[in-house]
Amino acid sequence: MSVLAEPGTNDQANVPMTTWVEVLVDCPGAQGIFTYRLLPPLIVQPGDLLSVPFGMQQVGAIAIRCLEQPPADLEAKQIRDVDATLQSRFFSATYWQLLNRVADYYCTPLMQVVRVALPPGLLSRSQRRVRLVGRKDQGERIKDKDATSLSLTSSPPHPLTPAAQQLLTLLHASKTGDYSWQYLQRQCQGAYRGLQELVKDGLVANYLEPPTTVRPKQRLAVTLVASPAPFDLTPRQQEILAVLRRQGGELWLTDLLQLCQTSSTTLKGLAQKGQVVIQPREVLRREGGPTVTADVAKSLTPDQAAALEQLQALSGFTQVLLHGVTGSGKTEVYLQAIAPLLQQGQSALVLVPEIGLTPQLTDRFRARFGDRVCVYHSALSEGERYDTWRQMLNGEAQIVIGTRSAVFAPLPRLGLIVLDEEHDSSFKQDQPAPCYHARTVAEWRAELEQCPLLLGSATPSLESWVRIRGQGAEGRREERGERGERGERGEEPESTPHLELKTQSSLAKRHVHKVAPSELALLKTLPPSFPRLFLSLPSRVYDRPLPPIEVVDMRQELHQGNRSVFSRSLRLALIAMKERQQQGILFIHRRGHSTFVSCRSCGYVVTCPNCDVSMAYHHSHTEATPLLRCHYCNYNRLLPNDCPSCQSTYFKHFGSGTQQIAQALTQQFPDLRSIRFDSDTTRTKGAHRALLTHFAAGEADILVGTQMLAKGIDLPQVTLVGILSADGLLHMADYRASERAFQTLTQVAGRCGRGDDPGRVILQTYSPEAAVIQAVQQHAYERFVDDELQHRSQLHYPPYSRLVLLRFASTSPVAVQQAAERVALALADLEAQGVERLGPAPATILRVARRYHWQILLKLPLDQPVTLPDATALRVLCASSVSLTIDIDPLHLL
Repeated sequence: MSVLAEPGTNDQANVPMTTWVEVLVDCPGAQGIFTYRLLPPLIVQPGDLLSVPFGMQQVGAIAIRCLEQPPADLEAKQIRDVDATLQSRFFSATYWQLLNRVADYYCTPLMQVVRVALPPGLLSRSQRRVRLVGRKDQGERIKDKDATSLSLTSSPPHPLTPAAQQLLTLLHASKTGDYSWQYLQRQCQGAYRGLQELVKDGLVANYLEPPTTVRPKQRLAVTLVASPAPFDLTPRQQEILAVLRRQGGELWLTDLLQLCQTSSTTLKGLAQKGQVVIQPREVLRREGGPTVTADVAKSLTPDQAAALEQLQALSGFTQVLLHGVTGSGKTEVYLQAIAPLLQQGQSALVLVPEIGLTPQLTDRFRARFGDRVCVYHSALSEGERYDTWRQMLNGEAQIVIGTRSAVFAPLPRLGLIVLDEEHDSSFKQDQPAPCYHARTVAEWRAELEQCPLLLGSATPSLESWVRIRGQGAEGRREERGERGERGERGEEPESTPHLELKTQSSLAKRHVHKVAPSELALLKTLPPSFPRLFLSLPSRVYDRPLPPIEVVDMRQELHQGNRSVFSRSLRLALIAMKERQQQGILFIHRRGHSTFVSCRSCGYVVTCPNCDVSMAYHHSHTEATPLLRCHYCNYNRLLPNDCPSCQSTYFKHFGSGTQQIAQALTQQFPDLRSIRFDSDTTRTKGAHRALLTHFAAGEADILVGTQMLAKGIDLPQVTLVGILSADGLLHMADYRASERAFQTLTQVAGRCGRGDDPGRVILQTYSPEAAVIQAVQQHAYERFVDDELQHRSQLHYPPYSRLVLLRFASTSPVAVQQAAERVALALADLEAQGVERLGPAPATILRVARRYHWQILLKLPLDQPVTLPDATALRVLCASSVSLTIDIDPLHLL
């Protein structure tokens, strides 16, 4: 897609006086680019947000490029006019390039990427309305309050049908003389024909209400006027003026009423006497948070100081991996790296994987930088997201903390992008399209903005480790006495041809190095000249030791008669923790009460009617009604009284979840107070902060939770971590299962011993001999990486290949299978390019929410270029009832 003018330019003088503009319209199902005419004095630039007519709707649109002549294949009468410019120069040049790159790489229409990038409501569509024809101009909404002012231009030339008469009666009864067409359809049977009749007779007119974005929030403010006080002021009024002077001459109306214990009538009296002005002021809606105590920079450890020095010496785009063990002070390095950027008028973007991480991190940043910190994520209200977005556009240096969608935040003069816990799979969007990875998009954005990208983690993803740490592979081979032939000659490894995916247009190119035949070297996915930096924080602050990890074999516990979910070691540790008035964490990887419910007589398992999975048993507390819930489609039902198969009443619950652990704690340790921290208890806004605040205040002894506990939560008072069942993380049908298990278990273990008291971890498992468990126990990240890379290389999985997953879904099992088979035939020629194809095959869970799922997995080699068929051409091969999602670099294959 070509652009004739730079989007985002501020030079109005250089804008050509064009007459036509090509746009993308914000309307579901609309494909391609549409041409519209510009009528003077309207001036449009590429990147502007517009309002245009589209069919019978008025929709938002984005200007792509301006034309001096209309396309030759369009007649002048076919081209409609642009109504208005909603916002000029909305997209900067680099931002526009980023959106196009995301659309190309992830095989997604550009407008769909724009919808993901922009806050909700910014491009909302208008509604069709019907009004009485009166003295107002066509298309202008009638605002007269007096219905008598609505005069018809003519009388009906013939008797009206009942539907037309009913519509006319409704409109006359309205104070404004108009209604939305949607409302009239609900009120009147046969409304469509009745409306046609009234329009033909000239009695009513259709019009489209202009698209409305989320409205700015306004609040009344009271301002003191510097004028001589009249003699007739009452003592109460004089008191109010004195309060205003002490408060700097201005207060919000509600605050002044509360402070002075007065009424709005008294204030209106002061306004009439010219002593104050009461007027609305815009208020930016921002996520609320508690008042935090101001903080200053902490003294750094030698490792932190060395890392910060190298960070501050960077200029331009550089990928940095900060590998710091849990509790090593990575956040303090972030804070001190950002501080000088703000002083230089630059902004910073900090991305976290989960909303639950934002309260603690936000509080630390606000304590250091005050109101220059704002939060952006999907849990904010539409108004909060809209206002936060607008605040970013004001050009002031600021810090934005958010989840993956914040990677599109339009920050001015971006000086640094940070991905905290960069290994987390939450940075990858699975649905809807685009299925982007925030780390990849952040890399592109940092390259466009020419700023460093800082990836921080105690357990980096293998891709990041290979990409950045991989440049040291030659040195490590030398230390091990295994330097390859090219390394012995001191030569640079030969760079292989790039991998190119072609879908809608040419995508990003990736460069790699060949694997030395003598051993499995870490891959380099960037050219040798690409700027990379590896930083390490190998020890905790204040030289606190990493917590020792005790592995308990639950098979031995069972053989010795312990059928409890708590091992004997964990039971004694919980009692000792309570006696020392300390706190702990219990981790279980499942929410709910039990994994599934089965009949003890015949073995029948209660399954979801919409999905091919068993239903989980939920029982939040003793007085709650037990429910069965599907964790895929959220279908709920009561536990049946009788088995549908054999009519037995004997059901048994299998597996454990957070609810069952919390109930077992109450039964076996009545003195221990617990808080459950999972997606069931944190659904409401502010729940993450509230639960963590209660726990930090000592209102509970134990925090029971899922993977949410493993994501950067800093609780210095925690001295005990119990991992109740590590096996559920190990035995998953996914090539990343070992990596995820190591990361999760290491991160959970790292939550304890971060304060003055030493920590202890008790890991319960039925597989103590597993390599992952052994590596976690010994805190041996690099040993785990070496072993895992060997397995990945043998199976040709990332980082030794690229993956593309094609997902097919339909309510028809036949249609989805046929579509997958047709696409597989279209991909058959890829084998000659070295592509390995797995499938078509049913997904691991065939049916989810009454839709059947099939998939095709492509493994693309890194040592030769590959060209894929156009994404649009592949979608054409699918029936209209079948959806096709192309997931580039998928993290989940189930």
